[in-house]
Amino acid sequence: MYLTLVIIGFLGGLITGISPCILPVLPVVFLSGGAQSARGDELGRPTSRSRPYLVIAGIVISFSAFTLAGSFVLSLLHLPQDVLEYAGIAVLMLIGVGLIVPRFEAILEKPFSKIPQRSVGTDHGGFVLGIALGAVYVPCAGPVLAAITVAGSTGRIGIQTVVLTASFAVGAGIPLLVFALAGRGVAERIRAFRKHQRGIRLTGGVVMVALAIGIAFGLPAYLQRLVPDYTNALQSRFSSSAQVTHALDLGGLVNAQNKDLSKCTNDATKLESCGTAPQIVGIQQWLNTPGNEPIALTQEKGKVVLVDFWAYSCINCQRAIPHVVAWNRLYAKDGLEIIGVHSPEYSFEKVPGNVEAGAKSLGITYPVAIDNDLATWTNYRNQYWPAEYLIDASGTVRHVQFGEGDYSQTESMIRQLLTQANPGVKLPAPSDLRDTTPKSGSTTQETFFGTSKVVDYGGPQKYSPLTSSFSLPADQAENTFALDGKWALEAQDARPTAPGAMVRLKYHATRVEMVLGGSGTVDYVDPQSGHKKSITVSGTPRAYLLTTSATTDPRTLSVAVGPGVDAYSFTFG
Repeated sequence: MYLTLVIIGFLGGLITGISPCILPVLPVVFLSGGAQSARGDELGRPTSRSRPYLVIAGIVISFSAFTLAGSFVLSLLHLPQDVLEYAGIAVLMLIGVGLIVPRFEAILEKPFSKIPQRSVGTDHGGFVLGIALGAVYVPCAGPVLAAITVAGSTGRIGIQTVVLTASFAVGAGIPLLVFALAGRGVAERIRAFRKHQRGIRLTGGVVMVALAIGIAFGLPAYLQRLVPDYTNALQSRFSSSAQVTHALDLGGLVNAQNKDLSKCTNDATKLESCGTAPQIVGIQQWLNTPGNEPIALTQEKGKVVLVDFWAYSCINCQRAIPHVVAWNRLYAKDGLEIIGVHSPEYSFEKVPGNVEAGAKSLGITYPVAIDNDLATWTNYRNQYWPAEYLIDASGTVRHVQFGEGDYSQTESMIRQLLTQANPGVKLPAPSDLRDTTPKSGSTTQETFFGTSKVVDYGGPQKYSPLTSSFSLPADQAENTFALDGKWALEAQDARPTAPGAMVRLKYHATRVEMVLGGSGTVDYVDPQSGHKKSITVSGTPRAYLLTTSATTDPRTLSVAVGPGVDAYSFTFG
């Protein structure tokens, strides 16, 4: 078992270590972790050949410790969850300024001068530099990191979790070590580097200060959004492995908090008892709470709570959310607390501003927890968008609903629990919203453009990032899409690279939406009315309505997608 965890953790870390997540720290690792350890200091000072290894060791150790125990310890001390990040930023700033200003460097090192082989990391060991980088280095979420995050956040740190975390950190650190050693190799082989060691130190200091400032203002996250995640397909194949799923117990990481959830059955017609509700953990940010302060379920005793998992561009969620909004409007005053846990499916859904805009457009005023690392998602062993967990006033899960539909049954159970909590309550009449859930198989299934999860592609060319030119098939199958023109295919989306790019869709549904991002125009002829239409795409990536009809008869829709527009998927109703 331990060997399996080591292999899974190492491979998961290695994938993360070559992902766009590491881009912000690479210049610091290259210059301050590698180039500064090169032979040939023009001042005659000895260089530390072990510096690259100590920097990466610091990253591995601090990342492991902070990921496993940081969140839990800070919660016990009632400290903000970003204390460690700010401490890392402060240390990076101090080290960077020390590299730029030698006199300040001497002041920093003075307290350590009587301790053999101890330094704050500006010149010799670099271990403290690695510790600081480990505190601010935030890898992309993945199955291994999600499992580690949940264990660390809830304080369930056993040997298996430590083994998984350490192997993940080592796997993520190896590409960084290769980059650091490459920096040293370049510095030793190129004469200009050997002659300008002071310039390397100065540049490293400037880059380090810039990284610290950038992290403080969220710049690395912005840069990562600009760079396509070229490891997404690899991560998807890795996480979908049956062996990985079994080892990590993803979609069902059984722990002391959620072990009884399996006692609940989907679409149950009566209330069940499924154990104490798992806690909401690993939340990046809260919306719609006083001061955007977090909510703990332990605060909600005495209230009936509905935990609703959703994502703002998910068509299934968009059809379900109006019912949740209605329940909040009708029953909040009578003791119902709804908490929307936003668990992203696309990378653009991780941007808090996008989530806030999506929540506003759907009329959501109840609290929203941004679960970007899928920590709460995993803590609930959830696998569905949307998913609802109904919790009674004592904190026990009494009902689950996976996917759309069955709204009247869920509302009936909400009313039962509210009455049990307060027998004298006078509830308003039930909501009368129409259930618009499509019958299974009645519409074309959701169609994705990203290479990591492409569905129902019907074109003659191979659907691969290596394919850049497409043409339509002579005979396209029903319920498929095909591309025409010049396209760049990414892990999560497709984007035109020249004017004239088009996608042809054969579908059956009463409603067609297209999830789009970027900025530009989309032109098409409405197959229902025959009218030419144009959509201007801008702002937050979201679903745009293309056409509606009264029947689900088979139809063909051809959409001209302009340069600058990112196409993510077609969704149907």
